[in-house]
Amino acid sequence: MEETLAGSNIMANGELHPDTPLPLVPLLVVVIGAFMAILDSSIVNVAIPKLMAVFSVGMDKIQWVSTGYLLGSGVVVPPTGFLADRIGMKKMYVFALAVFTAGSGLCALAWSDNVLDAFRVVQAVGGGMLMPLSMSIMYSMVPREKIGMALGLWGIAIAAAPSIGPTLGGYLVDRYSWRLIFTINIPVGIVAIILVLLVLHEFPGKPHLQFDVPGGVLAAYGAFAYLYALSEGQDKGWTSLPIVVLFVTGSFAFLLFALWELRQREPLIDIRLLKNGIFTVSLAATALMTMGLFSSLYLVPYLVQWLLGYTPLQTGILMLPMGLTMGVLMPVSGRLFDRVGAFWPSIAGLTGAAIVTYRMHTLGLLSSFHAMQVMLVFWALGVGLAMMPVGTAGMYTIPPPLVNRAAALSSLVRQIAGSMGIALMVYIMQSRELFHYNWLAGTLTYASPAGAGMLRYLSAHYGHAAAVGLLTQFVALRQSTALGIDDAFVVGTVIIVAAIPCVFFLTKGRVDAARAREAAAFQNNGAKQD
Repeated sequence: MEETLAGSNIMANGELHPDTPLPLVPLLVVVIGAFMAILDSSIVNVAIPKLMAVFSVGMDKIQWVSTGYLLGSGVVVPPTGFLADRIGMKKMYVFALAVFTAGSGLCALAWSDNVLDAFRVVQAVGGGMLMPLSMSIMYSMVPREKIGMALGLWGIAIAAAPSIGPTLGGYLVDRYSWRLIFTINIPVGIVAIILVLLVLHEFPGKPHLQFDVPGGVLAAYGAFAYLYALSEGQDKGWTSLPIVVLFVTGSFAFLLFALWELRQREPLIDIRLLKNGIFTVSLAATALMTMGLFSSLYLVPYLVQWLLGYTPLQTGILMLPMGLTMGVLMPVSGRLFDRVGAFWPSIAGLTGAAIVTYRMHTLGLLSSFHAMQVMLVFWALGVGLAMMPVGTAGMYTIPPPLVNRAAALSSLVRQIAGSMGIALMVYIMQSRELFHYNWLAGTLTYASPAGAGMLRYLSAHYGHAAAVGLLTQFVALRQSTALGIDDAFVVGTVIIVAAIPCVFFLTKGRVDAARAREAAAFQNNGAKQD
């Protein structure tokens, strides 16, 4: 039987004793940081039209407010796990909160779009570190037997923030000033720093570790190249020379990074973790779910704001029940993971989410507010059940000393998968929109039965000459865009279904066996090195 070390809850294998109580207050403090990071990425999106007007710039320039944050946060993820090991997780977490808060204050003072872009990168340095650090701290404070419940609390931030962000951002922008979407982070960030300093215990660092400079450069460039290409590919063209060069050089950088890291005793990100089959399958399933689920959801605000004419605040209210539903279900799915493992909640959740995502392809110009709201709530039921257990199953098998590196790898995979999913959905939407427009423009004419009826309706309001133009341009364009979004939902459904076979490898027996096997292998490797 395993015995705890004298005067400590840490067992000989480095894990916390199963009887260790759940530290609710420290867990909630850690959740604040994760919530802030995700909230800010969604709260800014609703302010884009306002920022375009304030700075008198077009979409091509103002999109760097979002793109800069994406690139900055992606580049800092790879070294975060190593820095947490070397400096200590608490110190790194305070540093990340401080940089994020300072960056928010600078963004609120921005006097031009270029200055705002630069300050958003500063903010992203802190925000990009908060997610993997918060996950690592969770695993270090909670015994593995209770990790599902703890990550369920952490999942509230992931689920609720993307829904609260548009609502809060729309309210602040509509009623007050765009600067408040950044200023609001300052008091919350200061309180979070104080609470972390008072509540969290110190996590000892390893000052002897040497930073892997070549690995850091390769990982940073690979993440930058992929994220930038995915964010700009639709505008510049996926086959354009700059985008192709970025994808090729980014792939080459990641390949060199993997080969280099395999030769390092203290790698920046331990590629050997992928030898753990459960962890690798968990990453693959998480990537597919991120691409299929959350990328599909990216299209909903586009549908309701650009086609149905909803304001940012109305869009936020539409999506708020969905976020609250996921937030409530995250602790429930975490508790289920602790009791029955990942398979049953994940298979039920993924099946339900796939069915609802497919049903979303019926959304269109005549969809009612409440019908969409109900559909999104049912979508959230599936996501809330599946998302956390799938991701936790892989991390559950990682030995405690390797958790920081695994969390960084997991965060990087999710970020790139999310960008790939959004790029794919936008590409499908726009290509199918062109297909449907060409078909509608050729068939919806004044000579066709449907076109004749609509032409009479439009002529009564706008006159015959204007009605002909509206019929072939405005009506056909709006309908073709809606149909393009519907087709993208179908593709999202296919991606979600592709994740379901992965779940069959995440049964409780397989996960528990992998955990024991990885712990024994880690101890044996440590003994050999000694």
